This record gives sequence, C-alpha cells and structure tokens, in this order.
Amino acid sequence: MTQSPPQFDDLNARSREVFRRIVEGYLETGAPVGSRTLTRTMTEQVSAATIRNVMNDLEYLGLLGSPHVSAGRVPTQVGLRMFVDGLLEVNELNGSDRDLIDQTLTDRDTDVGSVLDRVGSALSGVTQVASLVLTPKHEAPIKHIEFVSLSATRALVVLVFADGHVENRLFTPPPGQTPSSMREAANFLNAIAEGQTLSTLGAVIEREIKARRQEIDRLAAELVQSGAVLWENEGESNERLIVRGRGNLLGEDTGDIDRIRSLFDDLERKRDIAQFLELADQGDGVRIFIGSENKLFSLSGSSLVVSPYMNADRKIIGAVGVIGPTRLNYGRIVPIVNYTAQRVGQMIADRS
Repeated sequence: MTQSPPQFDDLNARSREVFRRIVEGYLETGAPVGSRTLTRTMTEQVSAATIRNVMNDLEYLGLLGSPHVSAGRVPTQVGLRMFVDGLLEVNELNGSDRDLIDQTLTDRDTDVGSVLDRVGSALSGVTQVASLVLTPKHEAPIKHIEFVSLSATRALVVLVFADGHVENRLFTPPPGQTPSSMREAANFLNAIAEGQTLSTLGAVIEREIKARRQEIDRLAAELVQSGAVLWENEGESNERLIVRGRGNLLGEDTGDIDRIRSLFDDLERKRDIAQFLELADQGDGVRIFIGSENKLFSLSGSSLVVSPYMNADRKIIGAVGVIGPTRLNYGRIVPIVNYTAQRVGQMIADRS
C-alpha cells in the first residue's frame, strides 16, 4: 500500500519553521542548509542538536534529502511540492518586469509570430531561465493547398489561407510518390478544403477519403493522409513552440551537466508540443510542474511554470511558460508568467 505524502498541517510548529527555512534557503542559494545556520534564524532559541532531530524527522517523511555527507539538507521533489502548494508567497509583479513585457506587445507588427518571439525573448530575459511560448494555430479558412516534391524523402506542403497568410511545411512523403499523384492529391484536397480551417479539415479528409475511395489513386490517398498529419495533429509544427534563453540554464552551476544536456536535447527537439498545451489546459491560471511531475522534461530534473492564454471567445489557444532548475524563484516567476499570459491573450483578442 502506497503511503500518501505528508501534508503541511501534519507538522508541528517547529517542524514547519525548520522545513520552511530550509526550502527558502535552498531556493535562494542552491546549497544545502545546515543546523548551525538555522540556529541563527529560528524564531525560538533551540540547539543545533534539536534542529538536527527535526531535520531527521523531515527526511524520514520524504520532505528533505542529504545530497552530501555533510549535515546540510535540501528539499526533495515531494518537499518542494508541499512548499509550493502550502507555503509559497507570490510577490507583486515588479514594475520594471511589467514594463519589459509590455514593451514587446506595444509594437503593431501584424505578424503575431514575430510578437510572440519577442515575448519569449523578454520572458527569458526577465526570469533568467528558458522561456517557452506555444503560438496559436492559424485559424483562417484555407484557400489553396499544394504539394511540392523536394527529394524522394522530403516534400513541402504549401497552405494558402483566405487572409493571405502562407505556411510552408516540410514532411516525409510515403514512398513511390510521382508528380501525377501529387497533383491528384492536391486537387482532391482543394475540392474539399475551401472554407475549412486547420482544426476542421482533418475530419473532413477522413470522411471524404472513405466516401470517395474509388475516385482517388492509392498513392494520392497515401499522400493526402501523410500530409494530413501536419494539420490533424496538435503537435504538427515544431515552429509553434518558441524556445528562448537556453543559455540561461547553464548559469553559474554547471556541475550537473548531464541534466542540462538532457534538457537541451528535449528543447532542441521541441517534442510533445500538444502535451505542453495539455499541461496548461486544465483551467485558467498558472500551473507549476516540479521534476518528474513534468512529463515533457521528466528526465532533466527541472521545473516548468506555465499558463495558458485565451482568445476573445475565452478558448485556450496557446501557452507561455518558463523552464529551469527546480531551484526557481517561484514567488517572483509565477506573477511574471501569469501577467505575460494575460497580456498575450489580450493582444490576440484585440487583433481578432
């Protein structure tokens, strides 16, 4: 039978204070906190031996760990979660941080992607960790689709939207494609795609292929279905996830270089974009994922602070967040991410 994690209310007053001071000290310095340090900061005067006994009890509960032979302790993932849920004091948003975010959104650049790129750069600059911005899909009706063969293993699908927006997306076509099958696939799609958006086209393609299977060549059908992955799948386009400030993750502490390298690899692949949005799609507001709670980057021992943003119809269409070591300044970063998400949603709503 799995034992449920301890709750903050289960601790007595002395244990709570020792736990809080250790976590706060660790988040500030990144170093283990020892009993002698705590004797100088505790509200009541207690001996180092008494504090060590409390630390041992907290370690037994799974809230603290001993990274080295020294007597110092650091919070575990369970401990950090309890601190974030029960003890975290969220600061007021700093005026200079607000101004820096606002400046990126005052430019009347018509390209939302360019604005969000600048938002990502500002967010990483303000927080000094890596920023993640999931841009919204382009939801204007489709006007025209074309396939272009680049090689035997690479092809391009060109999407032209009714508002003049054009997207070029690379993909791997099924083997054996010919210029004829590519033209037939494009003709088939153009006959059914006009007026559809990326969100609705996938279901239409599936229905039409079943109904008109005899009318479309096998190769063309395979190409349609292969290309359709690009707009059916929530995670279809790597460019939807903007990553900025990866260099900030190195910081001054490069001791755990394997963890940093693992996180860099994850960010370079920008994998599981759909899942990134799902992390935020559990309701409005900021969510914090610590260590292995974060399914995208569970191998990196990092924390993700993420918030969705909405369009004018209050529909979640993207997300902004930051990722860094578990030793984040959560109290400062949470209001920054929250404000950025609200301002991005406002910008999207105003432009629509």
